[in-house]
Parts: sequence; structure tokens; C-alpha cells
Amino acid sequence: MLKEFKEFISRGNVLDMAIGVIIGGAFGKIVTSIVNDILMPLLGIVMGGLDFSNLQLKIGNAKILYGSFIQNVIDFLIVAFCIFMLMKVVNKITHKKKAEEQKKSEDIQLLEEIRDLLKEKNMS
Repeated sequence: MLKEFKEFISRGNVLDMAIGVIIGGAFGKIVTSIVNDILMPLLGIVMGGLDFSNLQLKIGNAKILYGSFIQNVIDFLIVAFCIFMLMKVVNKITHKKKAEEQKKSEDIQLLEEIRDLLKEKNMS
């Protein structure tokens, strides 16, 4: 069982996923800092000194922290946009590779047809 676990954990895709999770977590912290420490204060200044982190609605003893919610939505949108841009780059690279492979495949097929025609011609 230990041997199987070692094989599983040493596979490339598991390691890639672990690295992605670690980098993703660090990237999330950076985005959160950008939103909370830079964007929201600037947006607050533009909106007349509004502090989004303190926006709340009190209903009885309950506090609804909708300012925090707004910050989290902005966090999400920034992360989603970055992932979208990354996927566009990856798809572009993948599409180029597939196009090149298809071109090579077509070239090989054409060369095989030429070879076969030359063989037929030589046999005649």
C-alpha cells in the first residue's frame, strides 16, 4: 500500500496540482491585498471617503457586512479575470500545437501517397 501511495504521489499530475494549489493560494492573498489595501480605499476616495470595510446593515442584534461582501466579489472578479486570461494563453498555445501536428500529419500522409505512387510506377 505504501508503494502504491508513493507511485500515486510521484505522478506528474499530482505534483502539478499541488504546485497549482500552493501558487493559487499565494496569488489569492496578493489579490486580496490589492483589493483591500489599494483598490477599495481608492474607490472609497472616489465615492466621497466611503470605507467599504465598515459598510454594514444592522437588523436587531445582527450585522450584515455587505461592504466585506463587495470586497470579496471584487476579489473573485479579479481572480476569475486572471484565470480567464491564463486559459486564453494556454488555449492559444494548445491550438497552435494541434495545428502544427495536423499539418505534419497531412504532410506525412501526402508523402506516403507520393511514395506509394512511385512504387506503383516502378513496378509497372
